[in-house]
Amino acid sequence: MLEYLRNAAEKPVAKFLIALLAFSFVGWGVAEWIFGNVAGDNTLIRVGDAEITYQQFSLERNREMAAMTREQQRAFYADPMVADQLAKKVLSNMTSQRMAENRADDLGFVVSDARIAREIRSFPEFQENGQFSALLFDSVLNNSGYTEAQFAAVLRNQVLRTMVLGAVVAPVKVPEFVVKSVYNAHYALRDIDFVAVKFGDFKAGNPTDEELRAFYAQNPRTVPEFRSVSYVLVPAEMEKPDSYDKGYETIIKIEDDVIAGETFEDVAKKHGAKYVSVKPFSSDKRPSDDVLSDKIVAGFWDMDEGVESEIVETKKGFIIARVDKIIPAHTEEFESVKQELVADWKRDAQKKQAYVRANELLVDLNKDGVLSGAKSASVSRTTGAPIDVLNAVFNNSVETNTIVPSADAFYVLRIKSEKTPQPDAKKMADVRKGLETSSGVTIMDDYNSFLIREYPVRVNEKVFNRVFAK
Repeated sequence: MLEYLRNAAEKPVAKFLIALLAFSFVGWGVAEWIFGNVAGDNTLIRVGDAEITYQQFSLERNREMAAMTREQQRAFYADPMVADQLAKKVLSNMTSQRMAENRADDLGFVVSDARIAREIRSFPEFQENGQFSALLFDSVLNNSGYTEAQFAAVLRNQVLRTMVLGAVVAPVKVPEFVVKSVYNAHYALRDIDFVAVKFGDFKAGNPTDEELRAFYAQNPRTVPEFRSVSYVLVPAEMEKPDSYDKGYETIIKIEDDVIAGETFEDVAKKHGAKYVSVKPFSSDKRPSDDVLSDKIVAGFWDMDEGVESEIVETKKGFIIARVDKIIPAHTEEFESVKQELVADWKRDAQKKQAYVRANELLVDLNKDGVLSGAKSASVSRTTGAPIDVLNAVFNNSVETNTIVPSADAFYVLRIKSEKTPQPDAKKMADVRKGLETSSGVTIMDDYNSFLIREYPVRVNEKVFNRVFAK
């Protein structure tokens, strides 16, 4: 195929939209030790019948890193969160690409050597003075670490993905009547009358104990479940084999001592580890601890009181954790919250009075067509009245009379009429573009769902967890 490329006659070709490849790589320094006894199977993910190996993932991650600025690369090495986000992005992209390639295989799509040759000849990176240069082609590939066969395979897969997804990402033509309907709905104005019945305009006296108890029975205060945990940390530089192995040997000894009945504090002192006791926390407010990841914290809620975890790998080293105490969710005693309830009771009493008054105004409006004390306004979907009123105006039909609840008032609302907006070419164009974009996204989402069903993704947990240890 490459011989054909070098000897092919010059002629114009159509250039396809193919992502530009990066031609230099930053060394990742992956050592075989990371896989331990799973070196025979280093598949990270299976997509249908296809595999994504750790080597393929590492190569693609290096390509992404090569395209980074120096500042971005510094952040990558300094911040584990940045490295983790990049890894997830690369795996997600590779999984999506492999689905498209699987689909191309099933549809019987073929990309000829002649097509690949034409594509290569069109790359500016391989041209000199507007002409394809075989010398430049060989030089760039040698510097990039690609063989000719590898580069051709990458390019072939890109063309196949374009063939599969090309029709799906093609612009969607939206009918004119749809554009006009959406434009009218978006930019229409409505004439309304409304009056605010504010809670603060009503007075409420002090409640009796009986009234407070009845109010608390309907509005109890529940304290969520809290958990206290502790852990032993064996610090280690996880990316360095010697430090990793030394830390792992130590945490194994600690695990044996814990099983034998020794306390966390004692085994930490004995082996030069770090003992940490975490303040009680609930499920909606995680502890402030840079060792415990969200995944580790979530695991505490599946553990029983007094139970230790297995050995867990973190960015800081190895840990064994334990749930020391579980404080179940419970309702606070009335006496402990009695004083705090008074303000809530008064607010509720004012709200009830405001609602009674709002209903009186609505009854008069429905009966006589008059809304006492009303303010008239011409409103759009975003301006002219409080947001709760605007939402109600455009969620109800014209000639609707209703009560709109809000945080500090009830609004009595009358929707009188609607004004059709004047044509505006620029706004119409923006509406059309938005509809075409959303339609395209919907089609792509549906097609992605089809690909996921057709080519299910399975994760090799054993390899994945060792590579992305938390």
